[in-house]
Amino acid sequence: PDAVPDTASAMLNFDGISYAKGASALRQLVAWLGEKDFLAGINVHFARHRFGNAALADFIDSLASATDRDVHAWADAWLRTTGVDTLVPTVSGTNGDRLLTVERTGSRPHRICVGLYDQDLSDEGRLVLRERVDVDVPQSAPQPIGKKPALLLLNDGDVTYAKIRFDADSFEAVRTGLCGLPDPLTRAVVWSALRDAVRDGDLAPAAYLEVARTHLPHERDLALVQGVLSFAAGQIADRYVAAEDRPAALAGLAALCRDLIRRTEDGDHPGLRLIAVRHFIDVAAHPDTIAAWFADGTVPGGPELDPDLRWRVLGRLAVLGATDEAAIAAELERDPSATGQEGAARCRAALPDAQAKERAWEAMFVRDDLSNYLFTATAQGFWQPEQADLLRPYVARFYDDAVGLAARRGTAMAEAAGRWAFPAHAVDEETLRLGEACLARDEATPALRRKLVDQLDDLSRALRVRTTSV
Repeated sequence: PDAVPDTASAMLNFDGISYAKGASALRQLVAWLGEKDFLAGINVHFARHRFGNAALADFIDSLASATDRDVHAWADAWLRTTGVDTLVPTVSGTNGDRLLTVERTGSRPHRICVGLYDQDLSDEGRLVLRERVDVDVPQSAPQPIGKKPALLLLNDGDVTYAKIRFDADSFEAVRTGLCGLPDPLTRAVVWSALRDAVRDGDLAPAAYLEVARTHLPHERDLALVQGVLSFAAGQIADRYVAAEDRPAALAGLAALCRDLIRRTEDGDHPGLRLIAVRHFIDVAAHPDTIAAWFADGTVPGGPELDPDLRWRVLGRLAVLGATDEAAIAAELERDPSATGQEGAARCRAALPDAQAKERAWEAMFVRDDLSNYLFTATAQGFWQPEQADLLRPYVARFYDDAVGLAARRGTAMAEAAGRWAFPAHAVDEETLRLGEACLARDEATPALRRKLVDQLDDLSRALRVRTTSV
C-alpha cells in the first residue's frame, strides 16, 4: 500500500494479496534472478542492515548489487503494479522442429519452466515428462521444443504468479489424462489453470465438472481433492451455473463423492474418505442417506460421526427442511460446547422457515449480542441457494443493515458481515446494482467497504460466467 494512515487501514492488508500473492512474488524473484544471485543478494542485505531496520528500497538495492538484471524494474512491475498476467502458448513449425511462443497479457517479466509431456507408450492413461525448458517472458525468440508434446504445460513447477492457458491439443490431453500426471504439484498447476479458465469465462463450468468427475476419483493428494470439491460446490454449483442447472451439478458432485467413498472402503485412505464424506453431506439434495448416517451415528464402513460431522449433517438436513428446532435443541444438549453453540446457530438460521429467518436476521443485525463466532455461524446458515425465494427480501436489507452494524461494532464484525453475511448466492444484476449504490453513498467503514468491493467483483465475475457459458 502507498499509505497506511491508521489501524483501520492497516487491517485491510491482511489478505491473499499480502500473503499468497506475496509468497508467489518471492518465489518468482528467486527463479528470475537465479538461486545463486538471490542468495548473494540477501546475504549482502543481512550484512548491510545487521541489527537495524530496512525498507523495501534497501532490499532491492541489495539484490541489484549481486546481479546484472534490472531488479528495480522488476520491483516496479511486480510490487507496484496491480493485476495478474495471463500466459498463452502457441506452437508453430513442422513436426520434429516445433517452436514455442508464449504470449503475455500483462506487463510483468516472467521466468517459467515449460513442461513437455508425452503419452506413455506402455500405459495409455499416463503422461510422462520429456523435459522441462526454461523460458523468459517476454521472449527474445521462439523456444525450440523438438516434436510437439501431448501436453505443453506453462509454469510447470509453479514458479511464477500468472494465469496460464492450454493450446487445443494440450487441453485434450488434460481432459483425458490429468490423473496420469505423476507429480501432484504438476496436477495442482493444471487444476488451478482449469479453475482460472472457468472464472474468466473461457471454460464452461460443465466442462470443469466433467474433468473432475473423470479424474478426481483417482486422485490421492488430499489438498487437491479438497480444493477441487470446494471450488466445484462452493463456486460452480452455488454461483456459476443457473438455478435450473444446479440440481444436475449437485447430483454429479454427489456421485463423485460417492465414488470416492466407495474407493476408500479398504481403510487405507482415511483422510481422503473423510473429505469425501464431508462434501457428500454438503451437496446432498435428498435427506435419506445422511439422515440414516445421523440416526446410526456412523457412515457405513466409517467414520463414526464426531460432533463436527453430526452438526454438518444436521445443518444440511435443516437446509433441506428435514429437521426441526426440537432436533437442534436435542443435539445442542448432547454437545453444549462452544462448537456446539455455533452448530446450533448455523442450523437454526438454515431452517427454511420465515420466522426462523427473521429471528436469525435480528440476531445478526439488530440485537448486537452475538459474538463474532456466533455471528459467523448464523450468517453461514442463513443464505442458502435452495431457499432463494424465501431469502429474496433480505438481499436488499443486507446493505443498509451491514453498514449500520459495521459502524456500531467495529472492524472485526464488519469483516465478518462482509464475508459471511453477504448474499453470495443471489447472482443477478439487481444484487450488483444495490451493492454499487451502497458503495457510492460512501457510508461503509473501510473494512466493510473492502469486503463489499471484493464481493461485488466476485458477483460480477459470476454474472459473466453465467452469460458466457450459456
